[in-house]
Amino acid sequence: MSKIRHPEFRYKTEFQSHEPEFDYLKSLEIEEKINQIKWCQAANGALFLLSTNDKTIKFWKVQEKKIKKVSEMNLDRSTAPSNGSPGGVGSLSPSLSNGNALKPGPFALLRMPVVTSQETSLAASCRRVYAHAHDYHINSISNNSDGETFISADDLRINLWNLEISNQSFNIIDVKPTNMEDLTEVITSAEFHPTHCNTLAYSSSKGSIRLVDLRQSALCDTHSQIFEQHEAPGSRSFFTEIIASISDIKFSKDGRHILSRDYMTLKLWDVKMNSGPVATFQVHEYLRPKLCDLYENDSIFDKFECCQSGDGLQVATGSYSNIFRVFGVGTGSNEASTLEATRNPTRRQLQNPTRAARSLSTLTRAVRRGGESTGIDANGNSYDLSTKLLHLAWHPSENLIACAAANSLYMYYA
Repeated sequence: MSKIRHPEFRYKTEFQSHEPEFDYLKSLEIEEKINQIKWCQAANGALFLLSTNDKTIKFWKVQEKKIKKVSEMNLDRSTAPSNGSPGGVGSLSPSLSNGNALKPGPFALLRMPVVTSQETSLAASCRRVYAHAHDYHINSISNNSDGETFISADDLRINLWNLEISNQSFNIIDVKPTNMEDLTEVITSAEFHPTHCNTLAYSSSKGSIRLVDLRQSALCDTHSQIFEQHEAPGSRSFFTEIIASISDIKFSKDGRHILSRDYMTLKLWDVKMNSGPVATFQVHEYLRPKLCDLYENDSIFDKFECCQSGDGLQVATGSYSNIFRVFGVGTGSNEASTLEATRNPTRRQLQNPTRAARSLSTLTRAVRRGGESTGIDANGNSYDLSTKLLHLAWHPSENLIACAAANSLYMYYA
């Protein structure tokens, strides 16, 4: 019986994607922080990816390059004659093309230096920069299955780009009202369908997901389908709309389902059934009685990502105390696993949770508003709001999850 080998990952390279910028027209400082990265189709042994900060998207090519070194020079002491004359004086003199002989010198022959490729290194080069198309912060980018276009979304608009054209984009969705006082919701995430190049989905801060067909019109203000879960009568509170805001959506690999994450739950939707989600998973229900505290320290506005396995049978998302939860979505399956992103995976709870470093502005805001970042849940387990696992991704074919916690990347393989 052959042993199943786990995938091996090795460090390849790193590069600086964005630099701090300053928008002098709006007197706005633009951070270098990267909001999202998307892989593009590989070609000719090179990797391509899109990366974006709040305002600028960049298209990168990462390729192996051979490092060439000069291995043989003109000066070769080993060929010096035995009579001791320097460099072979008196030996055969080469002639020029016009028949004249070169004067005897310290070298017997002039040779071209020999260049050899001894090792390879990965080099990243920025191929294109897509800028000046968003008035608000970019929250998501998504590649199209046609391999030629991609979308970028901010709070109020979604733009369509061609990878080859960096100075022109098309605004395909615009939810900005004529009077900004009439604004009731913003775009929180957007993604192309994995196989249908004319279909995309975007989510809103009101907890709805809209499916759009690009063939309907140039400006897709009308949706072909909307997915939303209506609240029970009498259950509305001050926090209802805040926790309903969707922070991330993902299509399943076959495009039949959409996975969405709001603050408290993970929902799975069937694209052919908009009456309600086919499954709802509670991520950290123990925090529901503490929504007021979470609002006070701004934790209620944290944006958690979600992901789905390649076979569609499992979904995952992050939570606080650097933990992430994996749920089964098979028929009759209600399994849930809770794992902590740590160097010691057998440890489930932090005895002395380490607080993430805060900036001075964050610290003063927390003190002023009186929010506590640690506590005990209903089961007596401690939780730490300052250590949160926001970003994770599932390998498209392997049963492997990559998650980022603090300044480390962790790989979990089942």
